[in-house]
Amino acid sequence: MAGRPPSPPDAPAHTTRPTLRGSFGMCASTHWLATATAQSVLERGGNAFDAAVAGAFVLHVAEPHLNGPGGDLVAVLATAADPSPRVLAGQGPAPRGATIEHFRAEGLDHVPGAGALAAAVPGAVDSWLWLLAEFGTWELADVLAYAIAYAERGVPVVPQLARVLATVEELFRTHWPTSYALWMPEGRVPAPHATLVNPAYARTLRRLGTAPSGGTRTARIEAARRAWRTGFVAQAVAEFAVVPHRHSSGGDHAGVITAADFTDFHPSLEPAVTARFRGTTVAKAGPWSQGPVLLQALTILDHFDDARLDPSTAEGVHTLTEALKLALADREAYYGHLDPAAADALLRRLLSPRYGKERASLIRPLASTAFRPGHIGVTPYTPPLVTRGSAQQADGVGEPTVQQTGETRGDTCHLDVVDRWGNIVSATPSGGWLQSSPAVPELGFALGTRLQMTWLDPAAPSRLAPGRRPRTTLTPTLLLRDGNPVAALGTPGGDQQDQWQLIYLVRTLALGMDPQEAIDAPAFHTTAVPSSFWPRTWTPGGLVIEERAGGAVVEELRARGHAVTVSGPWSQGRLSVVTRDPDSGVLRAAANPRGAQGYAAGR
Repeated sequence: MAGRPPSPPDAPAHTTRPTLRGSFGMCASTHWLATATAQSVLERGGNAFDAAVAGAFVLHVAEPHLNGPGGDLVAVLATAADPSPRVLAGQGPAPRGATIEHFRAEGLDHVPGAGALAAAVPGAVDSWLWLLAEFGTWELADVLAYAIAYAERGVPVVPQLARVLATVEELFRTHWPTSYALWMPEGRVPAPHATLVNPAYARTLRRLGTAPSGGTRTARIEAARRAWRTGFVAQAVAEFAVVPHRHSSGGDHAGVITAADFTDFHPSLEPAVTARFRGTTVAKAGPWSQGPVLLQALTILDHFDDARLDPSTAEGVHTLTEALKLALADREAYYGHLDPAAADALLRRLLSPRYGKERASLIRPLASTAFRPGHIGVTPYTPPLVTRGSAQQADGVGEPTVQQTGETRGDTCHLDVVDRWGNIVSATPSGGWLQSSPAVPELGFALGTRLQMTWLDPAAPSRLAPGRRPRTTLTPTLLLRDGNPVAALGTPGGDQQDQWQLIYLVRTLALGMDPQEAIDAPAFHTTAVPSSFWPRTWTPGGLVIEERAGGAVVEELRARGHAVTVSGPWSQGRLSVVTRDPDSGVLRAAANPRGAQGYAAGR
């Protein structure tokens, strides 16, 4: 990485595990089974895209509380043949019947956090299949074999999954019987490390893998896509979604998604949005995601020297946090599903050096507690600013939320792969959480609730409208140097995803830290922004920081006016990364030890 050189040998990095090094292939993800699957595909001759797709379907089985087939994904990728960064837009749109008027007629003033009414068109599975057809080399049946085997034979229940199931047991037993039968087949919450099977999803995958087709590999994948988009999957979802279900947040609401809505979604590749920081190009998805938040924060921080950015100091934490508050305020004020011309015009303003310098000048020694979007010639939207209260959120809302204590409920997955040929992909799949809506029994999965990130306000840039993508928090990253991809990274965490990635990039690009060292170092995030998830609250001046940051740092931050919550020592972020040196061909990988299930593998 660019920046200062790594620590000398007599000052070893403090890491929980080494950064892996090799030249054959590297994989890293939020679950060891997905990492092992992806690496297995590379070892058997597959490329990075074969490996990523196989690993992604395993994540459906291994981390069903963090992602599912009914969810969505965003990926940033580059190929050996074309190193330019491109974005796979796997976020499905709002169904045709998802109008503000319909939700208002249901007696709602917001999109619920749970239930089929909040479902966008599922985009994950069709996008993975499209990616395999376009850039992969393997047969679909071989790619799906890993997930099918795990779904039939079972996966270990990670402790977080057991905790999530415990919070929704009463909801499932009382109101969502199909979810109770699927996830608590013995009539009780599975214990941590018990084996959990999903035979219904295994049957779904087998049907996709054996859909009638022509004689070519591509034809077989296209047959699976048809089975998903217009066949048995779309029909089963549509028939089930129209049944009203009681929600944990109150009320009985039927979904509006139909089989026809499935055909409205088409996976696509889009040019990445980029900005430069310390000699490295950072590539992200556009303003239909929160990706430009990271780019905006970097353009602000580019006006500070390295010493002011060190996240191990109160000065560094303060500077990064204030930059993030400014960028996140712009997210709320301006981001949404825009037409390409409008998106380009918006980004030119938000990412201009002049605007970055103007925003940097707003960072003062004391913390701001105001909502401060910038002035770019467009009237900024101000969302309802509901201060977070002491009340706990209801069970089963189906959202990836980081509490003020740093504890997570729900959340997301992430997967990075680089192969020996130079193909590289960073993907963040999410949504379709098992706690998001009742399980479709014959398919073995639930619908996602991404529409909860839209507003029922026609003036909002991220308003609900049929055919519009909801603004997503999913935000993987690709790094390039001299036009060549050099790293793929990302993390779960809802609104915290780009916050934790920003800390990593400052540590590696500006301060020269090793990838694993940067991941392991104490993390923090601001809650001084309206949450993207129900109930959409914020904490003015809120800052959550791991206790490993130290008492002196915490006290100085409080003296600067931050409303500090000290979280557990290893409570924030699940970042993973793979890197590639274009000159030497050396590959590296690192993964987050928090939660004990993220791993990297490679050789």
